[in-house]
Amino acid sequence: MDFELKEGEKAIQRIARAFAEKEVLPRAAEIDRKGKFPSDVAKRMAELKLFGLPFPRKYGGAGATMMSYVVVVEELSKASASIGFLSSAGLITMFPIHHAGSEEQKAEYLRLLCEGTKLGAFALTEPTAGSDPTSIETTAVHESDEYLLNGRKAFITNTAVADIYVVFAYTDKSKKKDGLSAFIVEKGTKGFSFAKIEDMMGMRGCIVGGLVFSDCRVPEENMLGSEGDGFRIAMATLDRDRIAMSSIGVGIAQACLDASRKYAKERKQFSLPIASFQAVQFMLADMAMEVEAARLLTYKAAYLADKNERITKEASMAKLYASEVALRAATNAVQIHGGYGCTKECPAERYFRDARILSIAVGTSEIQRMVIAREALR
Repeated sequence: MDFELKEGEKAIQRIARAFAEKEVLPRAAEIDRKGKFPSDVAKRMAELKLFGLPFPRKYGGAGATMMSYVVVVEELSKASASIGFLSSAGLITMFPIHHAGSEEQKAEYLRLLCEGTKLGAFALTEPTAGSDPTSIETTAVHESDEYLLNGRKAFITNTAVADIYVVFAYTDKSKKKDGLSAFIVEKGTKGFSFAKIEDMMGMRGCIVGGLVFSDCRVPEENMLGSEGDGFRIAMATLDRDRIAMSSIGVGIAQACLDASRKYAKERKQFSLPIASFQAVQFMLADMAMEVEAARLLTYKAAYLADKNERITKEASMAKLYASEVALRAATNAVQIHGGYGCTKECPAERYFRDARILSIAVGTSEIQRMVIAREALR
């Protein structure tokens, strides 16, 4: 199996790398410190056509591969995991519309999201429903030619800054997962408001918070697919987004390796660079080995996605391993940087906080192990 990038994928990678190094990296600490949405960065990403990469040109996308997408997210995340996460928030909103939407919905909503003129959000998680999506409490009652939505969502990326939301609600609770449906809801719809914005430990350039639906009337033509399709749409979407999460993990881990290698060569103790000490060398060796393994798992999942093959197991493996590799790499990076690594001035401190979130976002590590075990036992 050959994971050599094609010329088109390398070209997109070069564009993303140049943008990340010249425009994102110099702002990364500031974005983290302020904890505000970097709208100017999002605008530049739209100008560079980085949002709709793996979607067809007819809907405003780039018609590129999933492999192109993952190398872009890695480059962005090396500079700032917040910006890599922003890219994944776009994917997780666009995919369900492309996967299950009508031609009218794709023309109206997918194009705007791919072009980056509108931002999206994926609203599944609730205050009492995280790892178990079948326990959500939001309901959608069919009335005439509308659905009446009532409920709350929590930990939604792009809360308040997004324009288009893919929202999951029960149209028939008695059917359990087969009664879950998906809707497109626009910001400004009557009965749709925002709750508390969370003060997150990492990925602080992403705005995360709650949504409230109080007799929110959504036109029936805004349903994705048919009643009861919501669970299948959500699971297919999460498979893709787990590949995005693994790309973020690879980016963070690579940033940790790069920063640690540089610092270890410059920092001297006992009249020698600390890179000459075996304890430090072993930490760098582990980082180098694991980041390469995580990258290959991510590439394999993307490769299979491009072939339209089942990717549930591979996506969970990539997400689980890359998120844990990122945290180990960040822990070692802080250790190598010593006291300096514990300060806000040191990028390793930010890498550590960002990496910690990955083992929880889009399915905890424990959920990924359950998915992998289930797939292995099929």
